[in-house]
Amino acid sequence: MTTWYFAELLGWIVLALSLGAATVFAVLAYWRPRRLHLWLAAGALALALVAAASLPSPAPLGVGVLTSAAAIAVAVFGGGPAAAVALDLAMGGSVRQGLHGGILVDAKHGEDAAGARSAQREVLRGGRTIGVLERLATAGAIVAGFPEALAIVVAVKGVGRFTELEAPEARERFIIGTLASLIWAAAAGLVAHLVLR
Repeated sequence: MTTWYFAELLGWIVLALSLGAATVFAVLAYWRPRRLHLWLAAGALALALVAAASLPSPAPLGVGVLTSAAAIAVAVFGGGPAAAVALDLAMGGSVRQGLHGGILVDAKHGEDAAGARSAQREVLRGGRTIGVLERLATAGAIVAGFPEALAIVVAVKGVGRFTELEAPEARERFIIGTLASLIWAAAAGLVAHLVLR
């Protein structure tokens, strides 16, 4: 047995443990939102990315399938909490949440004797479901070696949300949330892509 063999074996062990930990913590961060879960998932994902990049040979088919499934799970479950933390850090909790997962923005309804009065309306509803689908498509495209599909994902999401982006809060939230979610999903997908290369 050579040193090279042990180094490769160690790389596979580190990849398996770190990707497994990233999956567990990403699922925890999704179902029981705590920043600690997200940070642990992010650290494990970074370690899995380094381990996958250091492997000298592609994985056997079974290992590649398991790695791909775990990476997609990390992408889907961890991206939502990552976007939420990015939004919280960027916006400082200043955006009001709606009842249906969107945000509340002021909508002018007319004027009275006292001047303009406004009510609130909810925009960007359904973001959680859209985010899951976005991350699934993103990670799947990268695992499949078709990163060009990311342009389609971003275009569909942008066109679908276009009419809701007149409020500055909605635009900022849309951009920050989408970028955080896509970066997370791309990193998770890249782990599997490197293993399958």
